[in-house]
Amino acid sequence: MWELNALWSSLTVGERQYVEQHVELVRYAKNEIIHHDGDDSQYMWMLLHGKVRIYKEGIGQRQQIIRLLKPYDIFGYRACIANEPYNSSASAFEESVVFRLEREHFNQLVRSNGKLCYDVMLMMAKDLAISEIQTVNLTQKHIRGRLAESLLLLLKNYGYEEDGRTIAMLLPREDLANMSNMTTSNAIRTLSQFAQEGLIAINGRHIQILAEKELEHISRLG
Repeated sequence: MWELNALWSSLTVGERQYVEQHVELVRYAKNEIIHHDGDDSQYMWMLLHGKVRIYKEGIGQRQQIIRLLKPYDIFGYRACIANEPYNSSASAFEESVVFRLEREHFNQLVRSNGKLCYDVMLMMAKDLAISEIQTVNLTQKHIRGRLAESLLLLLKNYGYEEDGRTIAMLLPREDLANMSNMTTSNAIRTLSQFAQEGLIAINGRHIQILAEKELEHISRLG
C-alpha cells in the first residue's frame, strides 16, 4: 500500500502500523455516492481501483465535474485538515474500491510527522493551482477549446488502450459535457465537428485521438 502514493513514503514503521490498524477498504457500485457536498468530513480517501468523479451540483441539479480520479489519487483530505464539511460530492464512475482513514487518525499523522505535513501542503498547493487554471479555462475558453482540453485531460489521466489511439475511458456524453461546462447537445455537436476535421474518431462511447497536437493547439487558443 505504501508505494501506491508518494504521500505515504514519509511514514515511519510505527505510523504505518497505526494506519493499518485504522484503515478501511470499501467497495462502491457504479454511480454510488461516496460523499455528498456538505457532508461532515469524516474520512480522507484514496482510490485503489476504478474511477471516481468529483463534482458540484449547480442550477437544476446539473453537475459540474471538477475532477476525474484515477487509481491512487487522494481526495477529501483538505476538508479533513480544515475540519470543514466536504465542499463537493464524490461518486463512483464505475465499480470502485477505496481506502479510507478517519479524519482524527489522518490529522494525528499530519500533526506528528513534519515531512508528511509538508507533502500534504505541496499536494494542496498543486490542487489549488489546478483548480485556479480550470476556473479560468471554463469561464474564458470557447466551446471548442474547453472540449479539446477535456479530451486531453482524459488522455493524461487514463492513457490509451492497447491500440495506442483510443482513450482508455468510456465517458458518457453528458459527463463529457459536465467536464467542459457545456450542454450535452453542444458537446455532441462539437465532437462531431472534431471527427469531421479528422482530429478524432468516434465509435459509440469510444473516442480515438487522431491529431493530439492539433487538439493541444485548439485548447491553447481557447
